[in-house]
Amino acid sequence: MRSKHLEVHFGHRVGWLRAAVLGANDGVVSVASLIVGVAAGGANGQALLLIGVAGLTAGAMSMAAGEYVSVSSQADTEAADIAKEKGELAASPELELEELTKHYVGRGLDQNLAMAVAEKLTSVDALRAHTQDELGITEALQARPIQAAAFSAVAFSVGAAAPLLAATVAHPSSVAVTTVISTIISLVVLGVLSAWAGGASK
Repeated sequence: MRSKHLEVHFGHRVGWLRAAVLGANDGVVSVASLIVGVAAGGANGQALLLIGVAGLTAGAMSMAAGEYVSVSSQADTEAADIAKEKGELAASPELELEELTKHYVGRGLDQNLAMAVAEKLTSVDALRAHTQDELGITEALQARPIQAAAFSAVAFSVGAAAPLLAATVAHPSSVAVTTVISTIISLVVLGVLSAWAGGASK
């Protein structure tokens, strides 16, 4: 009988989800702060719109650049570790096989089974076995700078749009209050979405 059990995991979301959540939160808070500060100084609607758009543009560019540099550093480290592992496999495959076997023994397998598993995985893809099990570098969680930068910029823009829209449609006398309320609502919604996305696999 065919099993109907389907187990879906969302670990592949980690890279872009983190960037998106951080970007959206920063977009909401930073642009809302700008608008409230300028509104408190008695600025008119046109000035509020200008400062909001400027904050959105500058923030999105800053978030994208910062995320790209940060994740690029991680990607460079991963690439260096993979290159080192590849060199070690070429220079001393026997020692690397022994190292992989010890790794599986440490995880609870007996010596014979650990050796069999290590030999089998090595025969299929030695580099992948070592990078995944020894270094913890998997395809799903591997650093992707461009992806992180893009999601960060888009998320910042979407988050910043909420207080900007609220300030645009609000009555001039209640811009600050309306912006604060929209910010709180936006942060609550982002928190709920983040919790759902992060815990969907549980």
